[in-house]
Amino acid sequence: MGREVRLMQGNQAIAEGAFYAGARFYAGYPITPSSEIAEECSKMMPRLGGIFMQMEDEIASMGAIIGASVAGAKAFTATSGPGFSLMQENLGLAVMGEVPCVVIDVQRSGPSTGLATKPAQSDVMQLRWGRHGDQCVIALCPATVGECFSLTVTAFNFAEKFRIPVVLAPDEVIGHLRENMVIPAPGDLAVIDRKKPIGSPEAYKPFVADADGVAPLSAYGSEYIFHVSSSMHGPDGYSNNNPANATWRVGQLHRKIELHRDEIVMTRSFGAEDAVILLVAFGATTRASRAAALELRKRGIRAGVLQLITLWPFADKEVASFGSRAKTVVVTEMNYSGQVAGEVRKVLGSGADVRQVNSYNGTIITPQQILKVAG
Repeated sequence: MGREVRLMQGNQAIAEGAFYAGARFYAGYPITPSSEIAEECSKMMPRLGGIFMQMEDEIASMGAIIGASVAGAKAFTATSGPGFSLMQENLGLAVMGEVPCVVIDVQRSGPSTGLATKPAQSDVMQLRWGRHGDQCVIALCPATVGECFSLTVTAFNFAEKFRIPVVLAPDEVIGHLRENMVIPAPGDLAVIDRKKPIGSPEAYKPFVADADGVAPLSAYGSEYIFHVSSSMHGPDGYSNNNPANATWRVGQLHRKIELHRDEIVMTRSFGAEDAVILLVAFGATTRASRAAALELRKRGIRAGVLQLITLWPFADKEVASFGSRAKTVVVTEMNYSGQVAGEVRKVLGSGADVRQVNSYNGTIITPQQILKVAG
């Protein structure tokens, strides 16, 4: 099958990317502005030999995809702010059990119900710290419809490769944007499946990592019988409250990400190499930032954009590299406090000229707003 050019919505591209990556189980509860993902899955999963389940709520949705994943399926769900809040406890279980799965959080305005159909980028800190305890997930953020597709494939690849929940967090603008995109042919994009154990079933311990920091994962119902628990557990998966075991276990959850940090953290730069004004952006604000940077270049001011594709782990090395060369750094984001701006300031230090362009009224940031602060 060759490549196909289609006019697609961002949410549709996310669903198509999941199918391309081999996802065959979807459980979710409809919520604006992510519902198109569930709609696509309800139509396509049965045709692909997969399963679509509309659950009673987001708590059950998260539990269902964990169960499907440990049974061997590539599984995902989609939601928005209020639903993502409900998923946190079971998302913590997926972290503790090292269960690969993907969660789509199409960000919308809040707090609570807020402006249910309007965009925001205010879930950044919840993506990282929404669950209690020492834990981490990978969080990615697309800025185009094409990236909705490709980053969904990447999200599944990261989840499978590193045995970790991955969150894809487009904002409403990108979720509902329509653009032409080329659907990759099978084989154009790499598709990764989880490592399987190769030793004897009697010797299998589901949390003993290989040299790459990641343990092989069997499937429930196979000859490898294993246990997954939300409690602190040892290499065999059964509860273990020994302090030395807790030190090893929590460390392992972080170590597998730290070992592969440079593969996981992705950015894209547009004219940022010689920029005296660096615009740091993610999601929909990338588009306005690129337009503002082009206008500044026309005025003779060297401006560029650093797009954060991976939100967590944070792109500290990349921000330091480009930001240290710039005279002024401007962070554009659709939230009140500057959740990414705070991270940029941590990286660049108190002496750096870091400015913010923020919108939190359910409208997108425009190039003109950026120019007022950057120019």
